[in-house]
Amino acid sequence: MDAHELMIKTNYYLIEGSELTRGQKIKIVRQLLAAKNDERTKNNFYRGVKYPGNSDNNGSGRMYPAYFIPPYNNGGKLQTIIPVSPKTQILSANAYELELIRLLVLFAPDDPEIIEIKNGTLARLRTTCFGNGCPAGECFHSSVPVLRFLAAAAPDDTVWIKKLISFFNAYIDEKLKAKKCGANLLRYYWLCLSELPVEITTPKIKKYENRIVSQLKRGHSMNNENDKTYRPAMICAIRNALARLPEYAHIKNRRPFVNPKDGRIYFNLDL
Repeated sequence: MDAHELMIKTNYYLIEGSELTRGQKIKIVRQLLAAKNDERTKNNFYRGVKYPGNSDNNGSGRMYPAYFIPPYNNGGKLQTIIPVSPKTQILSANAYELELIRLLVLFAPDDPEIIEIKNGTLARLRTTCFGNGCPAGECFHSSVPVLRFLAAAAPDDTVWIKKLISFFNAYIDEKLKAKKCGANLLRYYWLCLSELPVEITTPKIKKYENRIVSQLKRGHSMNNENDKTYRPAMICAIRNALARLPEYAHIKNRRPFVNPKDGRIYFNLDL
């Protein structure tokens, strides 16, 4: 299992509500740190994306990962946690690195190497357009994994967090209507809202209450192995957001289920 697959499966395990032992966390941290890339690999990647030295013309903007370069994947872009199929490495590579470092921060927050990686990444994100809110192309999409990373790595930086939430809210409905992003990007955002401070996110979740309830009430296909892996985590991600509203607190630990009659996965919202 490579670092990307481990990162995805670990996220799904946690999103669904399961817990890891200390020993499991240590093993995951060890394997993820082993995926840290050397300078030659990073420089080859930067040349490949036509961004030599991971620096813009002014020598300040660092748009690509500085520690973890995504594996080759036969030339394809890696999907995000809540599956969005990137067209660019801006989204694919940044989502990969940020989600990977997020787990390191959660599992070993006092490790000196991880603290250095976290602080270096926060500093890098401040130089990027998507780290500050950019509506252009997949820079817009990339603001979501940044927001989720901040929830773990800089939860006290409410100014930065609120800035990205306001930016995303300002553009998401327009983007969805224009079909410039898929519904899974919105679900990825709801996952972020389920992990950020309640006082910040509750009004935002309330805005999407009807839409989330509608998605939880309908069945979802389980036609292939990808559906069977992803669908339960997707449903639990939006469950976690909705459960932050007091009237839905009863669903917090509830799991989706597969109806044997039609093979589709459902979620029970009843009291």
